[in-house]
Amino acid sequence: MEKKMTSGEMAKKVGVTQKAIRLYDEKGLLKPTEYSEGNYRLYDEAALQILEKIVALKQIGFSLEEIRDNLKSGEASDIKGALEIQLQKMEEKKYQLEKITDAIKRTLARGEDLDWDDVAGIVQYVSADQSADERHWDALKHTKGELDWYVRIFQSLDLHEENRVLDLGCGYAKLWRNNWTDIPKGTKISGYDIHGSWADDFAGFIPDNKDKLPEGVEIRLEFADLEDEKTWIQIEESGVYDVVVGHYLDSEIKDIEAIVNHASKVVAEDGLFSFNGGNVANWNNIFKDVLEAIGEDTSFIDETIARQTEKRNQYIAMMEKYFARVESVLLPNFWHYTEPKEIVAKMKDYYKGQDKTIEGYEEKLLSYFKDKIEKDGEFVLEARSQFWHCYKKYSFS
Repeated sequence: MEKKMTSGEMAKKVGVTQKAIRLYDEKGLLKPTEYSEGNYRLYDEAALQILEKIVALKQIGFSLEEIRDNLKSGEASDIKGALEIQLQKMEEKKYQLEKITDAIKRTLARGEDLDWDDVAGIVQYVSADQSADERHWDALKHTKGELDWYVRIFQSLDLHEENRVLDLGCGYAKLWRNNWTDIPKGTKISGYDIHGSWADDFAGFIPDNKDKLPEGVEIRLEFADLEDEKTWIQIEESGVYDVVVGHYLDSEIKDIEAIVNHASKVVAEDGLFSFNGGNVANWNNIFKDVLEAIGEDTSFIDETIARQTEKRNQYIAMMEKYFARVESVLLPNFWHYTEPKEIVAKMKDYYKGQDKTIEGYEEKLLSYFKDKIEKDGEFVLEARSQFWHCYKKYSFS
């Protein structure tokens, strides 16, 4: 007859406390094999193996609820999937910790008298960038194998040798980092942003990688607030620019028209102001087709298209106040999905506030995407981002 172990003996073998074993019992993870005459918990070898599994899963970050679900399934495929999800969670936590660490280091490096307002600034900085970062990493995951997004934007600018370039709100500066060795010779780039943004990181990147730049390329970074008139006095005093870049300023600048107005004054007569905003997203067309295919109402998508169209028209009218010619440039980007749940999650994220509506026919969506993926190997979403190229002169070609 197999000898049974007490909770104390089990705890000693695995290196946990008896209190932990009682907790696992209460949570339904580890039930005693039987009870002694004195009502003490007794366990067998199978229970010992379960306890070892609980401890292992807990060590790598699983919650007790997740451990219970995995113990119930007991299938290798489920365990594999759970581990993959856990790895993704840990990577996200790691990245977030690195981001907070970086923000603290940059704050300390300023060498000023610090107070609690600086701590609040760190929190605000991390929170402000969180949603943008989530979109960034989501894009990296699903556009793998496609032309790098910032290479695509860079190519659309059609820079030439000896160009003077002004980058408004340059931030982390992927536009330049990802095209570092392809910047035309002699290009002079002036980037403007504020302290406490990713521009602080770019300030360190420039000298560390200066020797890799093509001949004559110069990049300087100015820390100044683009919503301060003094900043624009400084910019205007430095002359005109062949190319002015104003990308992804929508969520950062309160008065976007003031930026467009200022940009029109510092662009050379034959120059280009590249701006983005007011996009009527192609996501809408794709998801509308899907909902129609499964026989569901598309009214909330129609409303989204109407709102985006109105904003786009407002942007066009605004730009045409300051520039003679405004050209639309649609840059494509293809997102690849092999998991139906991720596509539905993307829908929920894009149409915030419509979670309940989408959940109402989620099973139909999952079935639709599953069939498409099984047939084609993947489901491809073509995104088209709206950029505007603004010129002071009409084109007579």
